Amino acid sequence: MTPETPAPSDHAGHVKHPPWLAHHFDTPEQQFYSAKLGMWAFLLTEVLFFSGLFCAYAVYRRNHPDLFVDGHHFLNTILGAVNTAVLLLSSFTMAWGVRCAQLGRTRGLISCLFATLLCAGVFLGIKYTEYKVKWDHHMVPGQARIAAFFGAEPELSEGAVPGEPPPRGFHPHKEHLEETLRHADSEAGVRVPSEALYRTQLDERITRLGTFFGIYFCLTGLHAIHVICGIIAITWLLVRAFKGHFSAQHYTAVDCVGLYWHLVDLIWIYLFPLLYLIH
Repeated sequence: MTPETPAPSDHAGHVKHPPWLAHHFDTPEQQFYSAKLGMWAFLLTEVLFFSGLFCAYAVYRRNHPDLFVDGHHFLNTILGAVNTAVLLLSSFTMAWGVRCAQLGRTRGLISCLFATLLCAGVFLGIKYTEYKVKWDHHMVPGQARIAAFFGAEPELSEGAVPGEPPPRGFHPHKEHLEETLRHADSEAGVRVPSEALYRTQLDERITRLGTFFGIYFCLTGLHAIHVICGIIAITWLLVRAFKGHFSAQHYTAVDCVGLYWHLVDLIWIYLFPLLYLIH
């Protein structure tokens, strides 16, 4: 990335400050690199934040590998792969938009920002589809209390008592989970010596799935929040681009938002294989 063009000088040698140069900066180049440094510092805190979550994932995966193998059967690998392709495309359009801003091509910048927003919307739409299936089968840990918090009237799940506060913990529709696990075991050639013993094992596996879905919703939910924040930032850029605020001399905001969006894409590149491609 090249820094912004220095501000011109008048005949007396005094530097003319352009309207987009903040008063506490001497030159556009100083403002550009200060903004980039601040953005990189912010992205470092984001990396540290997600690193803690990835460490928690690694510990649970190391201590309970079978739990994650069971859990991945309830994730749609095809939808996850499509979302990965969509985010990679959005990263390309964002990078192209930054280049258009550097060259002063406002129409190209607007087109790229709009394409990036479209990709982000598709990503969230697919993620909503995945979440909706899990919500319908009560596979969200603490779902009854979440529904009650937002004023919804959830159907009674296992562990619920009429007239009492919604139960804590993981209370899914066991029929759906049991059917899925049975199908997965059948595909894997698992032998069932005793149906009674097998049902007991299935109940234990279903109960433990609450840990997997807690990690899944924590990781993907926080990532989705970052996507929404990116959509807000890109929309802000789009409005400013329509107003002609950016040029070959001034594109700092586009560059910084582009860096943030690339980090959002990169995090998903790690989440997809860690959660969806488990064997």
